[in-house]
Amino acid sequence: MIAFLTGRLAFKAPTHLTLDVQGVGYEVHIPLSTYYALPNLDEVAALNIYTHLREDAIQLFGFFSPREKELFLLLTTVSGVGPKLALNVLSSLPVTELLCAIQTEDVEKLATVPGIGKKSAGRIALELKDKVVKLQSASVQSSIPDKAGLDGSFEDALSALVNLGYRPQDAKEALKRVTKAAASPVALQQLIREGLKELARG
Repeated sequence: MIAFLTGRLAFKAPTHLTLDVQGVGYEVHIPLSTYYALPNLDEVAALNIYTHLREDAIQLFGFFSPREKELFLLLTTVSGVGPKLALNVLSSLPVTELLCAIQTEDVEKLATVPGIGKKSAGRIALELKDKVVKLQSASVQSSIPDKAGLDGSFEDALSALVNLGYRPQDAKEALKRVTKAAASPVALQQLIREGLKELARG
């Protein structure tokens, strides 16, 4: 199963993108929230991936944040909600708004999503109300930077650069220079981009 992909963004559209990973192009379906967070074409993008296996196809669904992916997976556990419909929900409602609607059982809000009727909206609220509590608290914690989070971004960026063909030691030194020069914590995508610039300088 593919769980994470890092590569050059070869194509992007509001519903899907193509990621060039060492010469192999992966088509990945995405929600609008992820589309808006993507870098420019030909820059490096890193996505959390869910691999959906069907009898006639293998589909990849990509998310900018682990929280988006986790919420997507929770939505697919609801009867009648498949991957495409779950993606539609994430495209229609921002994550924080969606979490709030589920917790307050706001069926009217959930039913505004194309393809979700009041009956499906009721099922989503009923079945996921207790399950999204952990995601809601995680969103509060994620707004507080800590050393563990920084280390995780550093390791993810290092892995991304190595996957692109750079020597681990060179990539590590480049990322150290980036983090040392930064006045505040650097987000993963920016860390990868700045690391690539450092490596290009030699």
